[in-house]
Amino acid sequence: MKNVAADSPEKQIEIPREALPETARRLVSEGFDNLHCITAVDKKDDIELIYTFYSMDKHACVTVKTRLPLDDLNIESLANLRRSADWLEREVYDLFGVKFLNHPNLKRILNPDDWDVHPLRKDFSSPDLIKKPKS
Repeated sequence: MKNVAADSPEKQIEIPREALPETARRLVSEGFDNLHCITAVDKKDDIELIYTFYSMDKHACVTVKTRLPLDDLNIESLANLRRSADWLEREVYDLFGVKFLNHPNLKRILNPDDWDVHPLRKDFSSPDLIKKPKS
């Protein structure tokens, strides 16, 4: 794991996607058992996933970042490790199109099921959902 903010009170590490399951298991075993947030940022050339783990006992936070190329938005789900990942991953799937492998119920939760677009992506183009009034 590469520490990208050693002097920060909130530790941040950047890892390759393959290291996510083991990194998450390690953090949980070290007391960072609250998966507080999963979000993403469209960096134009890739999608950056951001996981925030919190330890109530240590009053400390660790942010884990990993990047996915736009042509391969697949990453292992953490839903089997932390229950909070279930809905957090579904939200990221819905808004960014990241597919969480082995997720127990990966489906849209905010947008219509028949959409094939993801609203927080830079390439998003709004579907014509609003019907114009008849003149």
